[in-house]
Amino acid sequence: WYVSHAYVQTSKSIPACPPPPTPPAPTPVVSGPLTTVSNAAFLAAAAGPAQASQREFKVPASVTLAQAILESGWGRSKLSANDRNYFGMKCFGNPGTIAVSCHDYQTTECNAVTMTCWQEVDSFRVYNSPTDSFRDHGRQLATLSRYAAAFNYQRDPNQFAAEVHKAG
Repeated sequence: WYVSHAYVQTSKSIPACPPPPTPPAPTPVVSGPLTTVSNAAFLAAAAGPAQASQREFKVPASVTLAQAILESGWGRSKLSANDRNYFGMKCFGNPGTIAVSCHDYQTTECNAVTMTCWQEVDSFRVYNSPTDSFRDHGRQLATLSRYAAAFNYQRDPNQFAAEVHKAG
């Protein structure tokens, strides 16, 4: 049982409870490209958007960061520098609900079986900010049915990534 300080009479001082911990600062919205000079700086800049995407879409932040590193070359790709697209998200005629437009790039596509490569033009999504790119990545994984199995492993990033890989 506890008694309020108002009902205690004593000549000794009563210790007060420590103040509650400071809540975490809101995730900053990153607006410019995450093009950095070091991998550590890229991780520092991308961690906030990846964590925000995890809170909104339940994709492990470590999976989001790993994909961003792989797809954007640590934020140094032309697509990420020019269009703030860190995941190679294509338009397929429509930028979707988060991207603002599409940008065409010439790409080299290869068939590993026939060992042949060819040039083609693909359309990629353009974002106002890296945060929007990270949100769109999370939304795609969360809403496309082929990735549903991955969400059985939200607390196991390695298996989550394996399920995303299996889904294509």
